[in-house]
Amino acid sequence: MKLKTKIFLLAIVPFLVAIAGIGIGVRLQATALAKAQHASVEAAYMSSKQLELKHYVELATSAIAPLYAASADTASDDAALRRQALAVLEKMDFGPDGYFFVYDMHGNSLMHPREPDLVGRNLWSLRDPEGALPIQELIAAAARGGGYVRYVWHRPSTNQLEAKLGYVVPLPRWGWMMGTGIYLDGVHEALAHIDESASSNIGRTLTWIGAIALAGFVVIAACALIINVTEHRSADAKLKRLARQVVESQEEERARLSRELHDGICQKMVSVKLLLESALARLESAGGRNARVPSAEAALSTGLARLSDALREVRGISHALRPAMLDDLGLAAALEQLAHELGDETGLEVVFTRHAHGPARMLPDALNTALFRIAQEALTNIVHHAHAAHATLELRLSEHAVTLSITDDGCGFDIERVQADARRGIGLRNMRERLDALGGTLLLASQPGRTVVTAHVPLASSIEPDAPIQPEQQARSA
Repeated sequence: MKLKTKIFLLAIVPFLVAIAGIGIGVRLQATALAKAQHASVEAAYMSSKQLELKHYVELATSAIAPLYAASADTASDDAALRRQALAVLEKMDFGPDGYFFVYDMHGNSLMHPREPDLVGRNLWSLRDPEGALPIQELIAAAARGGGYVRYVWHRPSTNQLEAKLGYVVPLPRWGWMMGTGIYLDGVHEALAHIDESASSNIGRTLTWIGAIALAGFVVIAACALIINVTEHRSADAKLKRLARQVVESQEEERARLSRELHDGICQKMVSVKLLLESALARLESAGGRNARVPSAEAALSTGLARLSDALREVRGISHALRPAMLDDLGLAAALEQLAHELGDETGLEVVFTRHAHGPARMLPDALNTALFRIAQEALTNIVHHAHAAHATLELRLSEHAVTLSITDDGCGFDIERVQADARRGIGLRNMRERLDALGGTLLLASQPGRTVVTAHVPLASSIEPDAPIQPEQQARSA
């Protein structure tokens, strides 16, 4: 695993773990708060409903209090008072499902305004779907002096069994249990709405946490990308600078070797050649024919010939390492000499053309060297691979740029395949590297019968103009 990947993971993993921990903690805490809120609201609702039921029962008790308190001398009168009380209670209601009911302490239904078919029936053993005995629970609460009971009962308006909260009180003199109740669907709906709202709030909170986590991940990734790109650019710039320094070092070493060969070895070889020529001349002008030594003369002549060949070869090596004309007369003269020498050596017809527009500029040594090496590499490729008969070197100088084009009429090559092959195209890659260091571009176009290599380098505005060059066109045919 790369170091950058490790650093990225060290940054993102703790962040994601922390976000996940926060999300879990928030969810657990929010769930606990929602449950507490549910319980609190349920208690508050039930308390309010209990007070409401107690108030209804007190109203009903007050309504029949005069009848209940009246004394009856005979049983018939007492029965009449009871019938009047039941009639009063039957008329009292509070909504479609709010009514009063009356049972005796044995479970017999005495009054039920919404379900009159129950009147007169004994419901002591009635069970709800869960197996509970609601009438017995109500009578037990009344026997204790009154109280609240939660049970399941038939709802007249919906014809469904629903949860109900009832409140009952005893009427001991008559042996009755009187009470009322309210169905708890409204409470359940309110609690369900509260639970849904709490769940929605938890979901939104987790969504925000997820969005924050995503935003943090994007920021970390963006920072990592920026750092990576910055480091890549820095490394690329350092690599280009190193490559430029290597090329400059190579050129400096070539120039030094060229000077050493030209000023050192060549001079000594010339001196030796002059001495040998002087010795041969004295030997040939010595006494008569009998005093001459033909074998010595032949050896000296052969030595002089070989020394001349060695001298030419050393000069050729010196020139190839670094042409003196490039430093003395500039790029155009060096390219012209290169075209002339290559034509003499290979028989390839090379034409050099120069176009100058605007005031001349003193080109930097690095630019002169790069374009000369590009021309040298391109012409070498033409000689070795193109099988061309003609080639053209064209140098265009303007106020803002320098362009060098090398054209040949050879067989051409597949640019994409050559550039994709790591074992081929080394010369082209060297050209690009030289131009990249100068901020230039290399353009390639090739087809059978015509291949063009173009090197374009913009000129910095800080380069001072030199003596003006008149626009001209020079051609040399080798």
